[in-house]
Amino acid sequence: MAERLFNFNAGPAALPLEVLMQAQEEFVDYQNGGISLLEMSHRHKRVEEMNQETQALLLELMNLKKGYHVLFMGGGASSQFALIPLNLLQQQQFAAYALSGSFSEKAYQEAKYVGEARIIASSKDQNWSQIPQLNTQMIEPDCSYVHITSNNTIEGSRYNSIPQTNKIPLIADMTSDILSRKLDFDKFAMIYAGAQKNLGPAGVTTVIIHEDLLQNASKQIPLILRYETFVKNQSLYNTPPVHAIYMMNLMLKWAVKQGGIGALEQQNKQKAKRVYEVIDNSNGFYQGFIDLKDRSDMNITWRMSSEELEQQFVNESLLHGFEGLAGHRSIGGLRASAYNAVPLKACQALAEFMIEFQRQHE
Repeated sequence: MAERLFNFNAGPAALPLEVLMQAQEEFVDYQNGGISLLEMSHRHKRVEEMNQETQALLLELMNLKKGYHVLFMGGGASSQFALIPLNLLQQQQFAAYALSGSFSEKAYQEAKYVGEARIIASSKDQNWSQIPQLNTQMIEPDCSYVHITSNNTIEGSRYNSIPQTNKIPLIADMTSDILSRKLDFDKFAMIYAGAQKNLGPAGVTTVIIHEDLLQNASKQIPLILRYETFVKNQSLYNTPPVHAIYMMNLMLKWAVKQGGIGALEQQNKQKAKRVYEVIDNSNGFYQGFIDLKDRSDMNITWRMSSEELEQQFVNESLLHGFEGLAGHRSIGGLRASAYNAVPLKACQALAEFMIEFQRQHE
């Protein structure tokens, strides 16, 4: 095997080598069944057991009790931007959105196609450099739900506390920080996440929804678009992305082996701290653009004095074994995505490279 790169891609993102090796070992012959999991019917007992086990593992890791259901769906988090209002936006009510970055804005825009959606807080005028403050006075009784993006993949910011919503259901896009830190997950009526950052490869989207939210869900949309359909059929109403769910199963078992969310959170803090220290001690050579209090541990973002210098940084990083350090095309700059599977040694190596790059180019 060629030497593995330090993978800081924002998604699809790094996977633990031991997970990849186990998947490789079982790829051709799943559980001595004589065929690959990719060939196996989703009605096969082994697939059904794996599917149920994966759901149970996720709820256990997040300490979610009775009343929550795990759904495995397609279309990425972007499909949920539309499915949420289609299912949950009640007639004569509105959906409330807090805009903290590009993806929360896209979620809001999709909701507007379905019904009335309102922006109740936004940091767009601050170039997404901070998390907009929410308070209960912003949330009116005729609101179907409040939507937030808990961590902003592109910009590199996050909510550090769960907003209070006056008992209005709170929904969160946790695509880029699910399982990365301990939260009171039971404060959310619904959580959703594309798998390709902390849960596994691209191809499956996880929805965790409380059954109370389903009581008034729309019956006017096609069955295949209804959360209720996926709950009733254990996500097996149609053929699911079986192999992506299997990879999630391995990732969840790996997370348990690491010590669970609490242990992963401590590792993530160490990783992010190492890179942020270099940024903050660089005398402006590296410039973080998120307010310190709102910085993400998952997506570390910064800029440099010119686009030419940033491109040189990316080019030289590739030669030194780093992958995925260019910022998102919509905002430029640099970004290191240090998801759960990115080891501490990768962040230490990046910090050392950044220090040396500054020494040579300052």
